[in-house]
Amino acid sequence: MKAIIHGDNGLRLGEMPTPFAKSGEVVVAIKTAGLNRRDLYIPARRDNKGHDLILGSDGAGVVESVGEGVTKWSVGDEVLVNPSLNWFEKSDGSPEGFGPLGMPDDGTFSEKIVLSQEQLEPRPAYLTWEESASIALAGLTGFRALVTRGKVKKDDTVLVPGAGSGVVTFIIQFAKAIGARVIVTSRSEEKRAHALKLGADRAIDTNADWNEVLKDETIDLVIESVGKATFNRSLACLKKGGRLVVFGATTEDVIDLDLRELFNNQQEIIGSMMGSRDELREMLAFSKEHNIRPVIDRTMPLEDALEGFSMLEDSTQFGKIVFTV
Repeated sequence: MKAIIHGDNGLRLGEMPTPFAKSGEVVVAIKTAGLNRRDLYIPARRDNKGHDLILGSDGAGVVESVGEGVTKWSVGDEVLVNPSLNWFEKSDGSPEGFGPLGMPDDGTFSEKIVLSQEQLEPRPAYLTWEESASIALAGLTGFRALVTRGKVKKDDTVLVPGAGSGVVTFIIQFAKAIGARVIVTSRSEEKRAHALKLGADRAIDTNADWNEVLKDETIDLVIESVGKATFNRSLACLKKGGRLVVFGATTEDVIDLDLRELFNNQQEIIGSMMGSRDELREMLAFSKEHNIRPVIDRTMPLEDALEGFSMLEDSTQFGKIVFTV
């Protein structure tokens, strides 16, 4: 079967063996698969070598076959993939055995995938196939960061650096549905305009003096994923007693932190990563209730996936890139 593979020969479109369902497993014929920044980083994390691995965490498709003992799914069911492996109940931290789909397990950038029956959810009927392949990882990550960990409330003001990512497009929509005020940042005037259209209350230039521009704002919560480039500026904007939730670091991971400023201001720094099946189901129900949809920048055939990787690396997109299979 066709797949986007990483291995000793680099990142490429190639052929992989067709999977089959063992006991408790389901084979899904993938129709659409969503690209995430995690997929972009995996080749470097594997030092551009190793056994052939199918990338991809997000996907939606149709159940093609089921293994012995499968009771939750039947052939023909339309499903989306839960990319958060082996994390079922909501908890403060992820359990032993948790890991995102797509490394070390084969992922969704292929014609078929085999998964435990526990890793599938019904495809939301109100979403298109392209949207269904774009909601799980980014939506779950944003929902846990904002709601579970950030404890956002109506009338809170939330600062979210980096307006163009798939996760941030969800955070804007979730926060507005809850009744919060949302401020985003971007170097791109076009992305700032997109964010305002999506519902953000303010969109400021990343290169601006945030303390000056936001001097009349009270920032209750910051959701950070940029890393070193913005972290200390985010913390400096946060009110005393405020919360800063970190779910990623697209720039450098290591920062300098003024501990005295932190404890003098009695601020909280909270880590977050993906989430549980409980939270995925909460997010899907919340999204349906409020008609929240993934923002899709463009769709392209799986055969053109390497072009999508290049776009994501250049950060030229606003929202998600989706592959059709």
